[in-house]
Amino acid sequence: MNSNQLNSELNSLERKISLLLNEYKNLKKELDHTKTENDELRSVLSSKEHQISDFQNKFKISKIADSLALSGDDSTELKQVLNEYIKEIDRCIAHLSQ
Repeated sequence: MNSNQLNSELNSLERKISLLLNEYKNLKKELDHTKTENDELRSVLSSKEHQISDFQNKFKISKIADSLALSGDDSTELKQVLNEYIKEIDRCIAHLSQ
């Protein structure tokens, strides 16, 4: 091989390496962006799941309250039961928040 051919091959290799490095940098940026977006979406999903759980608990309490007939004595008992449910829900939420 003569020196012109070697120089030509070296230049070609340098150009290809440069292109590969640029492609690598671009893909790395895209991956970092995707990871950040994924983390944000996981956070939003977790928040929405927590909200759904809260709404489900409120709905259950509402169904229990609707199913019980309200008279003078029953309303006091119902309030106590609901307060107990609310305390239990608060303990569950505090436990999940940890």
